[in-house]
Amino acid sequence: MALSSTACHRSAIVVGVTAQPEITQRDLRNRSKEIMDAVEHGQSFTVTRDGHQIGELIPLRRRRRFVSRAEFAAMSHNAAPVDIDAFRADQEAAVDQEAGDPYER
Repeated sequence: MALSSTACHRSAIVVGVTAQPEITQRDLRNRSKEIMDAVEHGQSFTVTRDGHQIGELIPLRRRRRFVSRAEFAAMSHNAAPVDIDAFRADQEAAVDQEAGDPYER
């Protein structure tokens, strides 16, 4: 979502890094809905006061809840093979197999 030029009065020039638009504290106050909508859609901003950078507005990273079987298989393709018998033996060695009373001490 693009903001009009009055909301983004200038852009920082940084070599080798994508510059994000700068907005003034006043722009943030007066156009908060428009700016927050842009942040929600992935836009980042540097906030300035009296010409000095004072902060950044950046979108939150949302954790994915689902990975498809095909994507999981592709990511797992380079994983080291697992010996299932050795894996189970390691689990059994690490876990206390005795069922005890948790209140008994």
